[in-house]
Amino acid sequence: MRRPSGRDARNLARAVSNNPRIRSAAYQLALILAVIWVGSQFAVNAAQNLAERRSGFGFLFNTAGFGIDFTLIPYSETDTYGRVFLVGLLNTVLVSAIGIVFATLIGFLIGIGRLSSNWLIARLAGGYVELIRNLPLLFQILFWYLAVLGTLPGPRQSLSVLGIAFMNNRGFWVPALHPGERFRYVWVALLLGVAATAALGLWARRVRERTGRQNPVFWPGLALILALPLATFLAAGMPMEVDLPHLAGFNFVGGSRIIPEFVALLVALSIYTASFIAEVVRAGILAVPRGQSEAGLALGLNERQVLRLIVLPQALRIIVPPLTNQYLNLTKNSSLAVAIGYPDLFAVFAGTTLNQTGQAIEIIAITMGVYLSLSLATSLAMNWYNSRVQLADR
Repeated sequence: MRRPSGRDARNLARAVSNNPRIRSAAYQLALILAVIWVGSQFAVNAAQNLAERRSGFGFLFNTAGFGIDFTLIPYSETDTYGRVFLVGLLNTVLVSAIGIVFATLIGFLIGIGRLSSNWLIARLAGGYVELIRNLPLLFQILFWYLAVLGTLPGPRQSLSVLGIAFMNNRGFWVPALHPGERFRYVWVALLLGVAATAALGLWARRVRERTGRQNPVFWPGLALILALPLATFLAAGMPMEVDLPHLAGFNFVGGSRIIPEFVALLVALSIYTASFIAEVVRAGILAVPRGQSEAGLALGLNERQVLRLIVLPQALRIIVPPLTNQYLNLTKNSSLAVAIGYPDLFAVFAGTTLNQTGQAIEIIAITMGVYLSLSLATSLAMNWYNSRVQLADR
């Protein structure tokens, strides 16, 4: 039997190197080994650093020792860092959730306005999009905080709204509502109204699929959600105390205070994200074949009905996926609140708490986990909604 010569070995090596599948597998194996090496070096370095100092999550039970200006839950300086984390998380979720709602409403209006037959409305909507989305978000946050809210008068010269709400450079004071013990019946009535509205919508959908008849759902559902709790509230003897703000000395007392940092951040996030949502909406509407609109007009529908009943339901199939990206961007962009001092998660936990405790790895890991969880939860909800608006295969 002939032994393989050097020439045979070179030919074999050349054949192996010229095989695209083998070459691709070799490149991937090399990349995997490089990633494993880098990861192992990082893990070893982190383990050494943790071994040299006190580590762990026990710091969450230590006293924070600093105050927070805006909280949704009771908080004092004697509370723990764990409480600080919860306060920051709720503040982040609050501004993100409200910002998503406002950005969606503004974005849909601007996006539809860009396609308006009215020359002035279309140009104004187009100018809004071109101006807002080409200015940095941080600049817009500082603009609303310093140039708009910062120029409001002091407490003694506050701008009054019907004598029950006041605006000044220290914040917005609005009446505070303190529900009584019997107010729980109002919550039960609200839940019943929502359940009845959902049942009404399901019934109307089945009737439409079976007979093609369109039954009104919005106005009856709105009446159920509003009228039933209102009737229960009156029947329960209006179990609600109203605390009105009033000027005492150099500042207001009573009521509820909305800090200007929250307002500036909310307005900037909503307006900035809406400029991108508007383009998504415009593209989705333009993607619907024009024949759909012409068919609706031929059936006797007006332009508003064609848009609401024919165009938008089809456009949503295109709008929802990129809309999800804008919601994720808004949530992550809320971390810019640190620039104006709004006490969100990034400011009070990844900022102040990290500086005081020095637990960088633990705090950064928790913060990363929170933003990742918020993004995944938003994506899950939007993917579920996207599956609902897609056309079912027949």
